[in-house]
Amino acid sequence: MQILKLRIKGFRSFRDTLWEPSSLNVIIGPNGSGKSNLLRALELLSICARGHLGRHIQEAGGISPLLWDGVEPHLEFDLYTSAVANDRPSSEKDNLNYELVLKQIGTGSSYRIERELLGNYYRVNNGTSSEPFKMLERHPHQAVVFDENEHKLIAEEGIQDEETLLSLAAGPFTANKFVRGFQQQLASWTVYQSIDAGPNSPLRSPVVTRHETTVSREGQNLINVLHTLYSMDRVFKQGLNDAMAVAFGSEFEELIFAPAADQRIQMRVRWKSLQREQTCADLSDGTLRFLFLLAVLGSPNPPPLIAIDEPELGLHPSMLPIIAEFARDASSRTQLIMTTHSPDFLTAFTGTDARITVVHHENGATALENADPDTLAPWLETYSLGDLQRSGELEEIIT
Repeated sequence: MQILKLRIKGFRSFRDTLWEPSSLNVIIGPNGSGKSNLLRALELLSICARGHLGRHIQEAGGISPLLWDGVEPHLEFDLYTSAVANDRPSSEKDNLNYELVLKQIGTGSSYRIERELLGNYYRVNNGTSSEPFKMLERHPHQAVVFDENEHKLIAEEGIQDEETLLSLAAGPFTANKFVRGFQQQLASWTVYQSIDAGPNSPLRSPVVTRHETTVSREGQNLINVLHTLYSMDRVFKQGLNDAMAVAFGSEFEELIFAPAADQRIQMRVRWKSLQREQTCADLSDGTLRFLFLLAVLGSPNPPPLIAIDEPELGLHPSMLPIIAEFARDASSRTQLIMTTHSPDFLTAFTGTDARITVVHHENGATALENADPDTLAPWLETYSLGDLQRSGELEEIIT
């Protein structure tokens, strides 16, 4: 399931923006333009599906800080996605729309879910109807879930105002498998922001052994993911070894996962010129971040969407083409969205099918503009994407 279109209204710096991403997306723009807010919007949608919306908004200080300029009374998302994988071939006619509107109550920090809808417009008169085939629908004080023939299953009054119907209605006994499948896919979106690789980072600590193949949002299970994939997946192991060899030359030999106390393991790096293996506690921040990105992007079973804020942070420029290569490969298995300020990282996507999106301010609000490949093509005959970004031409060409 991939995002085909996403409309954001009234959220943080977004007043009303429509974005059409691809499988592989690189987001650029100046500081303060709204790149991080785009990732926060994706995270919020995933939180809605996980049933943690109330807690998230409470931790944000209420609904007010999330509203554009503090004056918009509504926060709206309109998400148009490709079909949820199921037991039969899918087509454009299986695409889904998810609409969610949060309304501020009065002028305070409280909110309610004003509208929520999961539906398919193609199943009603071949997409010509203004009303979709509905799977769930919610208005104030009323919530309805439908089965796969659009028969009404549940109609309740007084349902929780703080959590989405999607999160409440997608249990294992839900009669509509599309509701359950959509919720599971949306809930598993993973956004990586501000990953701590410092001296006291949990990424460096020994962990209790578990079989895991996906790095968690905070990254604490990195060692378990590396241990699982490095020990059991030959393709992953070879890819990581090759990447480390390119980054560190002939010095790198292999990763070692040594037993620690209380059924825990610790990760070590074996270097050819050193007798003692280097533990995670001894690795540089950049080396640990590099391994983190290789694990995220190299996973054979990634979540349906991965977003990474500034993957270049802490990395030597020679590592960036390696990460870009892993990103291109990962985009065949997941929808990948990355923000960057690095011309070197951007250059690595020259001549690829990556969609470049410029984030900029327009009339006090964030706007998103996708690059037109035909417009860029003549420029790329002479310059790389990074060259154009350094010169300031790239943003002007796209916007």
